[in-house]
Amino acid sequence: QVQLVESGGGLVQPGGSLRLSCIGSGFTFANYELRWYRQARGKERDLVATIAATGGSTNYVDSVKGRFTISRDNAKNTVYLQMNNVKPEDTAVYYCNRNPRWYNYWGQGTQVTVSS
Repeated sequence: QVQLVESGGGLVQPGGSLRLSCIGSGFTFANYELRWYRQARGKERDLVATIAATGGSTNYVDSVKGRFTISRDNAKNTVYLQMNNVKPEDTAVYYCNRNPRWYNYWGQGTQVTVSS
């Protein structure tokens, strides 16, 4: 059974940094593109960043370009999201997932709150 466990969220001041982690299990991690999404309260879940199975290609939504970095360690079945220079509008629950998803499965996510 596919499982994704996100961690690393918390309260951070504007301009600060956080590193999110997501450990996957129940599937061959290295074979899948991985994605980070976020969902702010009262809004839809949006795609933030993607990384190819080999890690050779990454893509970002315009609002995080130059501030966030997605990376992966296939030996550890882990995908990361390094968040630098965070802004209040980055406040959301952050989720990782593989592409394609396993049915409509989502992990529990990790809350990131950017506030002074």
